Order: sequence, then C-alpha cells, then structure tokens
Amino acid sequence: MKIVIMGCGRVGAQLASVMDANGHDVTVLDIEDYSFRRLAPNFGGTALLGNGTEEDSLRRAGIEKADAFVAVTQGDNRNVMAAQICKHIFNVPKVICRIYDPLRQELYSTLGLDAFSPTTILTQMLREKLED
Repeated sequence: MKIVIMGCGRVGAQLASVMDANGHDVTVLDIEDYSFRRLAPNFGGTALLGNGTEEDSLRRAGIEKADAFVAVTQGDNRNVMAAQICKHIFNVPKVICRIYDPLRQELYSTLGLDAFSPTTILTQMLREKLED
C-alpha cells in the first residue's frame, strides 16, 4: 500500500516507521526537516520537506498514486484542509485526519472525513479505567 503521512511528530514518525517495517511504501511530509530525526534509523521510505496543504507538495509525495493519506500535524485546520484536498481533489481512497478539538469531530464527519480525536479517545479510556 502507498501511504502518505503529513506530519513527522511522534505519531507520524512512529506510524511511518511501523508501516514501512510492514512492507508498505511510505512517504512522510513535514514543513520542518528537523522533524525527520524522529524516524527509525532503518526507515526505508521517503521523507520530504513540504506542506501537505499545497497540491505541488502532495504531488511530489506521490499523492496521485496513494492508497491512503494520514494527517497528523499539530494543527486541526491544516489537518482538515489537507485531508479534504486529498479526498476531494486527488480522490485518495482512505483519508484519516487527527483533530484535537472534539467539538470539531462531528463537523468533520459531516464533511466525509474519517477524523479521530485523541482527546475523546483518552477521555473514554480514562473513564473506563476509573469505572472498573
């Protein structure tokens, strides 16, 4: 599977490294080249400096042949914008978007985006632990 990941923070770097180790064709896109230091030393994918909200950067990352796109930057607005571009302009079959603000999750779902909020997920996990 060809996967493009926008954001090489802790989550993006770990996801890229795991998917690469599992034999997938992975490209990581980030606006800071320093972020690529988080990738596993044996990462065999591609690390590209660029902005995932810009069509040229996405094309350089191979978005036109991508099976999946994952937006995991620190910015909800950047994530949702890039996800919409990939879903609606490049017709990427699987688009996943991280959002921190759980109030936005329902809105993004109405836009047809597969969005998840770590805030909501962690809250649910903590509630379950407390109620055990």
